[in-house]
Amino acid sequence: MRTVNSLPIMGRRLVEWLNRTLAWAMPGHCCFCLGGTLGDKPWCERCFIELPWHTSACPLCSEPRPSSVLADMPCGHCLKQRPDFDRSWVPFLYEDNIASLIQRFKFNADRRAGQILLQLMVQAFRSHQGPCHVQAIVTADLHPGRARKRGFDQTLWLGKRMARALDLPLYQATRRRLTPTQRGLSRPARKRNVRRVYQVTSPLPAQVLLLDDVMTTGATLEALSSACREQGAAHVTAAALARTPAGHAI
Repeated sequence: MRTVNSLPIMGRRLVEWLNRTLAWAMPGHCCFCLGGTLGDKPWCERCFIELPWHTSACPLCSEPRPSSVLADMPCGHCLKQRPDFDRSWVPFLYEDNIASLIQRFKFNADRRAGQILLQLMVQAFRSHQGPCHVQAIVTADLHPGRARKRGFDQTLWLGKRMARALDLPLYQATRRRLTPTQRGLSRPARKRNVRRVYQVTSPLPAQVLLLDDVMTTGATLEALSSACREQGAAHVTAAALARTPAGHAI
């Protein structure tokens, strides 16, 4: 019997595509444990509860910290230098099942992983104290060269669907230049790398939500916030799917 690995490359790709399509078309099983699902959601109640929820964070930059710290107390970084945005909202930590989903979505263009992340984000926004009075969502485009290399722009993909689900307009910030990847850079280096890299070409409403996939130091969202301020945004909330734990840059 021939295994999938023994097939020619086109045959393997076809089998992989069929597997993904069947998985997408077969509802009723938890995407994490394959148990029964919670209503029409692709997860079960137990797995949903056990996700790495980000429950103790700096109110400004979402830096993870011990639960014993007062909820409205900014972290040390924000006390030294307040970020350009007014607050942040990040429902998950970049760990376990959430990290796995983001990696599949971002680096493998896994549409099912993206749909699950989208549903989790919308669910968290609606039921876990998402930002109030948001008038628009703003995303930062990948540089075209990097988007072509990756095959798609994951933040724009997520932003379009998030805006549609929440019935909000979507604005796109564009890059002035191609910058080196932020992966592995220190906090100061990240800030320098993206300083004045974004521009927004149309006026914005007063209260906007900035959307990214993963928040590490907040440097990218700060640069995006500055561009939004120039177009009239008065109250800016930085948002992402997940926050990296302290000291674990990606």
